[in-house]
Amino acid sequence: MSSSPVIAVTMGDAAGVGPEVVVGALADAAVHELCRPLVIGDARRLREAARLRGAAVEVVAVGSAAEARFGPGRIDVIDLGLLPEDLPWGELSAAAGEAAYQYVRVAAELAIAGEVRAICTAPLNKEALHAAGHLFPGHTELLAALTGTEEVSMMLSTPKLKVIHVTTHIGLLDAIARIEPGLVARTVRRGHEAIRAAGVDAPVIGVCGINPHAGENGLFGAGEEEEKIVPALELLRAEGIDARGPLPADTAFFLAGRGDYDLIVAMYHDQGHAPVKVLGIEAGVNITVGLPVIRTSVDHGTAFDIAGTGAAEAGSMIEALRQAADLAPVSVS
Repeated sequence: MSSSPVIAVTMGDAAGVGPEVVVGALADAAVHELCRPLVIGDARRLREAARLRGAAVEVVAVGSAAEARFGPGRIDVIDLGLLPEDLPWGELSAAAGEAAYQYVRVAAELAIAGEVRAICTAPLNKEALHAAGHLFPGHTELLAALTGTEEVSMMLSTPKLKVIHVTTHIGLLDAIARIEPGLVARTVRRGHEAIRAAGVDAPVIGVCGINPHAGENGLFGAGEEEEKIVPALELLRAEGIDARGPLPADTAFFLAGRGDYDLIVAMYHDQGHAPVKVLGIEAGVNITVGLPVIRTSVDHGTAFDIAGTGAAEAGSMIEALRQAADLAPVSVS
């Protein structure tokens, strides 16, 4: 285990299911065979989550990664102590939003310093984050800012389907306006490199259109595919990248599911998220592509409706940790 990667696990919004899924995942002995998880969060909240779940784990506050001892039955946590003792479950809280921001900030600093090899994030709540004065659409943009990365992409990964997004957390009209050949090409390149890093030497990439039936030769839309996507595909193919399209989105995901494509490129948030979530929340992992550090996340939200009940499933967090461990450089410490 001493050679497995140290992974910073951010606790997410403490009013949501983040503490429960973190505890649920780290109570699984198999996770400790994959990595050395170091939680950035609140020890008291994790102990409360362990009680709710009936998890037999010891939550130990440590001052640094070097102080952590790791191992099954133990949760090492850098306790920032930012939460009020009476923080309710399942309610929007600026205090929880501020704490969630600080957990990610500390994790990013540890990653940049080389003290952790990857970051795995539990869900935060965007409204709570904004209430605390941190005006980011989500983890992807927040981590880009914290690491000084100009542009990143969101990739959803399941055992059956992988999807990278050209645009994410903006309105549909804004997304269509933002899509242009340069952004499409950069997104495909990031996806191509990520799939190659995962062991596929020559990825086949399917690129969705914007309009129904990918515009059907100008029948739908105003020629967006020809203007915004086709030039990028021509450039990418000239570079030796096997990028095919523009494809009708309603069939692209079916074809990818049967194995025709290693990666699908979605033009906007729901075009890519909806097909993945049909496969089940537990199947999906969110990977930020383009950061100087590996970052994975659960592919679900804070689930305020079940927070504090002990009912939250930890499967997506376990899968996110597994993929972080697979993608992360191995620590030599």
